[in-house]
Amino acid sequence: MRIPWVHVNEALPDPSLALIEPDGLLCAGLELSATRLLEAYQAGIFPWYSDGQPVLWWSPNPRMVLYCEEFRFHRSLRKRARSLSLDKAWSLHLSCDFEAVMRACSGPREGQRGTWITSAMIDAYVELHARGHAQSVELRYGDALKAGLYGVSIGKMFFGESMFTTLPDGSKIALAALVKLLAQEGFTMIDCQQQTEHLALMGARPIPRHLYLRQIRELCQRRPPDWSACELIWP
Repeated sequence: MRIPWVHVNEALPDPSLALIEPDGLLCAGLELSATRLLEAYQAGIFPWYSDGQPVLWWSPNPRMVLYCEEFRFHRSLRKRARSLSLDKAWSLHLSCDFEAVMRACSGPREGQRGTWITSAMIDAYVELHARGHAQSVELRYGDALKAGLYGVSIGKMFFGESMFTTLPDGSKIALAALVKLLAQEGFTMIDCQQQTEHLALMGARPIPRHLYLRQIRELCQRRPPDWSACELIWP
């Protein structure tokens, strides 16, 4: 199998050239920088690779997305969130410790060997966060980080990346809080990248890549919120 090799300062290929099998594999290279990430996300492309591999860039078809208005805030989840909110030791935070969330997401998962969130990836996304284009949602008990998620934001488009939890429904509560905030700020869609049953149960669904690309082009051009002024509230 041969895929294009992208050198530094070369543009990423058009997503329509991505392979059908494995679904969405587009190209490879060695560069993983904040600037490259901004280029990629605006074109509907994201990195996914393991240590020892070059940086692999993907654009699957169809694309899994979650429209904010279609988020399924199940009764049991609402009850769980309300229960935690009554204990003042529990709190929700926006981007208080972005790197800590990424490192927690990179931890070992059941049934998986290793992680795709490499040290180089953490460095690149932390730089993206410093530029105001990556945010994290954090569920804490006291000072302890118990659950969270992170993603990339450009304009009024949010690209979800990964989540973790150490308690039942923790990451779902973090997602519900994010959806609530995004809806308030005029966002309409969250990119979920891959199709999973977990996301489908919460309202995410696949859409054709051409439709996804058309929508993100428009959303990425909208004026972004002032993230420093945004505040999470319990869903």
